[in-house]
Amino acid sequence: MLFIYLRRRLHSSWQIAAACVGIFAGIVAVHNVESSLFSYFSWLTLGILLVAIALWRARVWAVSFAIIGGLVIGLWRGSIQASELSQYTQIYGATVQMSGKVSEDPETNKRGQLVLRLKDITVRNHPLSGMVWVTTSNKAELQRSDIVTVSGKLDKGFGTFAATMYSADITKIHRETPGDVALSVRNWFASGVVNATSEPQTSLGLGYLVGQRRGLPEDLATALKVAGLTHIVVASGYNLTILVRLARRLFEKISKYLSFLVSGGMIMSFIAITGMSPSMSRAGLVAGLSLLAWYYGRKFHPLVLLPFAVAITVLINPSYAWGDVGWQLSFAAFAGVMILAPLMNAYFFGDKKEQPLGRIMIETIAAQLYTLPILLVTFGQYSVIAPIANLLILPLVPLAMLLTFIAGIGGLLVPAAATIIGFPAEVVLGYMTQTILFVGNIPWALQEISLSPFGGLLVYAGLLAITIYLWHKTRLDLAKTSLVE
Repeated sequence: MLFIYLRRRLHSSWQIAAACVGIFAGIVAVHNVESSLFSYFSWLTLGILLVAIALWRARVWAVSFAIIGGLVIGLWRGSIQASELSQYTQIYGATVQMSGKVSEDPETNKRGQLVLRLKDITVRNHPLSGMVWVTTSNKAELQRSDIVTVSGKLDKGFGTFAATMYSADITKIHRETPGDVALSVRNWFASGVVNATSEPQTSLGLGYLVGQRRGLPEDLATALKVAGLTHIVVASGYNLTILVRLARRLFEKISKYLSFLVSGGMIMSFIAITGMSPSMSRAGLVAGLSLLAWYYGRKFHPLVLLPFAVAITVLINPSYAWGDVGWQLSFAAFAGVMILAPLMNAYFFGDKKEQPLGRIMIETIAAQLYTLPILLVTFGQYSVIAPIANLLILPLVPLAMLLTFIAGIGGLLVPAAATIIGFPAEVVLGYMTQTILFVGNIPWALQEISLSPFGGLLVYAGLLAITIYLWHKTRLDLAKTSLVE
């Protein structure tokens, strides 16, 4: 059945999707094999040649060429990254002095230590690839994009981090001029929100609008996790989609070209302000590609857009595919919203007009189902209250973002009347914080169940079977779905 469907719809985009699947598989395989055999440029040439043949001859048999070509390209890219990261093995266990740039907002762990994620690493005047996780007890005033020099014992990394350095000593801090301009703008705007609202409403509003979640009170942050609502206060596709859709609809009445420029500028500005986290890289790429397709009167099929976005991000940073749970959850949730949710809606409601609350519930359930295996394998727990919590909170997020923006502007321009201007935001955010805390403190909200990696694959196989069944019953054209409309 799927073979016949693909044959009818076969064109170059499907060949590209097949190549992207191969790229991802190749990068994953290199990490497991840890071989530098494919690091030679000739392998890249071979991979490109095979993909080119697949695109030249749009036939069913060409799909195998696309997959093999992508696999070779992935093996080549992954081998290079693995070779670069292998340099850390020579200094594991040694006390070293290392400098790097703070890639994301510093945060404080449960032990009261400062947590830094460093990139652009230099050890003994020798640049190293990858990122390093650093904790320190130094109470330094650090922010994103600061260049710091730390000393301590370097150990093996985890996830996407090539190495770790616990209880490090900060010996030097350098802040470039003008530095991170987008961060300065964000902090300047945040000061206006602080003038207009009170905590914890301030932190929640800034989490919605600019993805600034580091300042959330511990009890609220915990409640968000228990309620399955963390995605609304991080730089993610949901927040970005709200902004892009708003910009597109406002300016489309004037000019489609202007709408495209403003929406594109919104994407770049949001990424600059929030920082290029793994989930943000996915969100920005997917939103940008969807916007580009909309401008030219076309739409990306989710089964093409998803592997394409995956391939681009792992080609840039293969470590995403090697253990970044945030990146994995981001793509899994995206797949649930763009593939499973429309099928569920068509299956249960047919051609009936979508209701906003019903759409939110279905999208939440779809995203939860597609992320469930990853959560169970990685953390051994899941939130059973998440669908209800999302239904209570998500409909108000766009309004909360708008009111927070108005409060911030008011707090900057009219400080004397800041609390009056920020009152509507205070009311809406107050309801949301109290609801989150109430739902997050339900004893049975978080359930624990462990799942092996093989068990996770079996669950995904079951979800795939359900997805195919829903498509078979509804015959829904998924190409009609779009993130920016």
